[in-house]
Amino acid sequence: MSWLEALFLGILQGLTEFLPVSSSGHLTIGSVLFGMSGEENLTFAIVVHTATVFSTIVVLWHEVAGLFKGFFSFKWNEETQTVCKILLSMIPVGIVGLFFKDQVEQLFGSGLLLVGCMLLLTAALLAFSYYAKPRQKENLSFKDAFIIGLAQACAVLPGLSRSGSTIATGLLLGNKKEQVAKFSFLMVIIPILGEGFLDLIKGGFSPAASGISYTALTVGFLAAFISGSVACKWMINLVKKGKMIYFAYYCLAVGLITITYALIN
Repeated sequence: MSWLEALFLGILQGLTEFLPVSSSGHLTIGSVLFGMSGEENLTFAIVVHTATVFSTIVVLWHEVAGLFKGFFSFKWNEETQTVCKILLSMIPVGIVGLFFKDQVEQLFGSGLLLVGCMLLLTAALLAFSYYAKPRQKENLSFKDAFIIGLAQACAVLPGLSRSGSTIATGLLLGNKKEQVAKFSFLMVIIPILGEGFLDLIKGGFSPAASGISYTALTVGFLAAFISGSVACKWMINLVKKGKMIYFAYYCLAVGLITITYALIN
């Protein structure tokens, strides 16, 4: 992988991690177009996903700092409840990561047909959440947090947008737009950082074995971090304005193109 390819894929990851169009799906498409192998793709995906987590922390620093301060006051306050909801939402994806990691990694090498189908599913979820008008709740409940966590666990499938699935699920449950958008971005911080740490100590993260240079990885990381910071702020504003439907059209178009490409090649 050249540094130019890493730059392109890093920007792609940063933008699509927060926009509801599936970062994993777009990375898979980009990897196929650039001829990247499965090991190369996985190593690069870990690096750029970690970069977007750091961009989340930077953009939502006020919320993150508030959660830490409230939680370590050791009182059952709003911040402590939010942290507990985030931890609860992590259980489904944690189970998938612990017991089905090999199967998930195989999916990333399964080709573009699955990606295209999952993009169509993402489009359907976004459209449904846009047109449905559930009764709005004042606060996101523990039950809702767990259900949103289930949506996040399903979104390990390449092409099924994590942010799209979790935000759409939260909206269908009747939660406020800005509240569910911020919760969606906060709930992914620990799982991705935890996965990266486990890969590091187990030796599963191996840039040398992947064949990617440290220069390309650094360029990809920085590109994903900068573009992710921009996209995170942009996405929160878009959700507040209720403009998710445009991403449904986009996912529908890209999904159909991807399926067509997969079938003729």
